[in-house]
Amino acid sequence: MRAEDFPEAAIRNRARTGAADAFPPPEEYGRALFGAAAPDRVDAADPIDRLRLVPPVFVPQRLARLVELAREPVYRDVDLETTVGGFRSPLPLYVSAFGSTEAASVALGIAASRQAGRLGIPMVVGENVMPVNSYGRLEDDAERSLLGRISAYQKEVVDSYGGVVVQQSTEDADAEVWNLVYSDPNVQPLLESGRIAFELKVGQGAKPGLGGMTLVGRDAAERLADAYVIDMQLGGDRVLRSSSPGTFTEEILRQQIRLMRNNYPRARVWVKLPPARDVSAAARVAWDAGADAVTVDGAEAGTGWAPRAFLGQVGLPLGECLRRIGHDRTPSSPSCLLVSGRIWEGARVAKCLALGANAAGLGRAALIAVDTDPDNGLVNLAGCLGLELQLVTSALGKYHVDALDAEDVWSPVP
Repeated sequence: MRAEDFPEAAIRNRARTGAADAFPPPEEYGRALFGAAAPDRVDAADPIDRLRLVPPVFVPQRLARLVELAREPVYRDVDLETTVGGFRSPLPLYVSAFGSTEAASVALGIAASRQAGRLGIPMVVGENVMPVNSYGRLEDDAERSLLGRISAYQKEVVDSYGGVVVQQSTEDADAEVWNLVYSDPNVQPLLESGRIAFELKVGQGAKPGLGGMTLVGRDAAERLADAYVIDMQLGGDRVLRSSSPGTFTEEILRQQIRLMRNNYPRARVWVKLPPARDVSAAARVAWDAGADAVTVDGAEAGTGWAPRAFLGQVGLPLGECLRRIGHDRTPSSPSCLLVSGRIWEGARVAKCLALGANAAGLGRAALIAVDTDPDNGLVNLAGCLGLELQLVTSALGKYHVDALDAEDVWSPVP
């Protein structure tokens, strides 16, 4: 997805005004007509955008809720609390991994950590934060470090809610990120309350099949030359640093998950998959091996840096990933599926949940929100999404987001 296709202005407005942005401007009430847009999205490039949520006439679940409440249910009676990768969350949302680039600066990373903690939703810390910004044992590194983000979250987090997920790629295993976190006394309160997870990064949305890519200065390039591919100068003093994508077979992935479970028995195990053609098979292997959650980036999911050819032409859209996984997944499966890719408003989250996801990740939207308002932007954005989810779920005659399923969506194309 091109950067210009992402609704940055709309996200910034939600970060400022919160739930009020779920409705048209109040000054237009009674003065303007709405609903003139075409009723279908056949021409939309995004499969999820093509879908429409379709309420029924007959609503037996609403009747059951009416009996339970002894009154007519309203949208505020919809329960949004769910389990996200083994963590209790008040919303079917989590903060996706973002790392160490200027777009995800230290200040924004800390602001997102604090607000995610206040919300009680899980937060993922990207695999490149520690190698670039250090772990954080030294006082001078505290704010910018991996430990700085964990500590900021831990200070704000609501009791019994949320959790921190620490990502690591196969190439970063030499840095022993998980070992440091697991043994750190500063992290013990989260670990003892079951709110730490480790995520094995197999791939990502914007550049599936490639490893991480960052630009570094000449001095850093010389220092990193033995560990990474240092390829070419891309203007000024910036040099391209590339990681290997890692090598996986079914057995390698299976053994890696078992190793994680054996070495870190008190931590949850997450696996992040790219939008690959065999994404359903890979998810099934991960779940069967004992992963608490599989996260899938659609091709729309973002990064600050990827080859142009990949951004618009490589990888499956999120909607197709959901279709392929859903085709092979039984409706009663207890496995947890988390997805990300252009998530910024409640109807899109509802469509993902209806297609089999358990929660949706906020990546670029979270960064834009905290950049707009470092104190409340993400909280406001999440509040708006939560209200939209309650409105949509209630309209569908259901009163818990877990009840959303494929009957609730319609596609104009097969």
